[in-house]
Amino acid sequence: MRTLAVATALTLTLSASPAASAATTPHLSRPTGHEPVGVSTLSLVDRSRPDPWVATVPYRELMVSVFYPATSAHGPTKQYMTPLESERNLERENIPGLPLDVLSTVRTNAVVDAKPAGRWHGLPLVVLSPGWTQPRATLTALAEELASRGYAVAAIDHTYENRATTFPDGHVTGCAACEVDDQPGFWEKFAQVRTKDTSFVLDELLRSKKWGTLIDPARIGMTGHSAGGAITTQAMLADPRIRAGADMDGSIHVPLPASGLSRPFLFLGSMDNYVPGQQGPYDDWEADWTHLTGWKRWLMVSGTVHSSFTDLGVLADQLGVDIGASLDGSRALTITRNYVSAFFDRNLRCRPQPLLAAPSPAYPEVTFIG
Repeated sequence: MRTLAVATALTLTLSASPAASAATTPHLSRPTGHEPVGVSTLSLVDRSRPDPWVATVPYRELMVSVFYPATSAHGPTKQYMTPLESERNLERENIPGLPLDVLSTVRTNAVVDAKPAGRWHGLPLVVLSPGWTQPRATLTALAEELASRGYAVAAIDHTYENRATTFPDGHVTGCAACEVDDQPGFWEKFAQVRTKDTSFVLDELLRSKKWGTLIDPARIGMTGHSAGGAITTQAMLADPRIRAGADMDGSIHVPLPASGLSRPFLFLGSMDNYVPGQQGPYDDWEADWTHLTGWKRWLMVSGTVHSSFTDLGVLADQLGVDIGASLDGSRALTITRNYVSAFFDRNLRCRPQPLLAAPSPAYPEVTFIG
């Protein structure tokens, strides 16, 4: 059964092989686009609102990673997580033989603060929102891929909604929202918070001298995993600047209104737990599907589990951890990268995408539901 949005993408449920863990330096697959990838880390403070999860904080502070096509591939690459972030995300898993700091050793491909490439307002932008309790790091491979194909990508850490967010002055926030996730109205509040976070980040990027000159404000999209994917429809309803959106295996707790959403949308999930028309874990998608009135596509991938649509599928394979997927993590990442990229190429760049028109013999794992 599909892992609901309240579950974590870092739930590596079975045992790890100590030999594999010790011998392997985990790494993200290289992006396949033609552009080198740069990344800059932004610390943003919204003083127009108090933090919604911690009443004593009179502002909302966010950490954002901006990935982009760069002029050079030379230089130090971004650290995936700090040792403390890795420890806080893995300590509750209790996986035998897996060092708690192992995610701080993951090799990435984006060069820190590399010189951006691109002409005036030439880069479409994709916002990435991670799953509930998850850091933005878990969507790094997708961010790198999109940037290598000519996109700017803003991956947001939603403060106090994950296990550890590190700020430039060294303070680290935890998951204060985890203490109230069983209260009535939580998911409605969650959607409102992430929607406001997203609009604030867009405001900051577009008014920035550096990013505002590179990003095309008329070509903005959004996607995310789990709860981060599920709130994409709500963010689109609240902010008309978001022209296209995708939900990667996210349970919808706040459904679309009857008035619907008329902009392009993609569902991408796990086929192994879905039978069209029968009661099951994707009933919420079936309900929202009828209210999507613009271009839309619903794709399901056989052999995957919830974490397969993030970096965790690839990293689990490398570390000898069985997450229950029958499809290789690298293959699942290739499918995710290619179909999500095709979706944004079609709907933000107006480029025809045969991959989205019909099932492809190159990807027999992918089933078209609609």
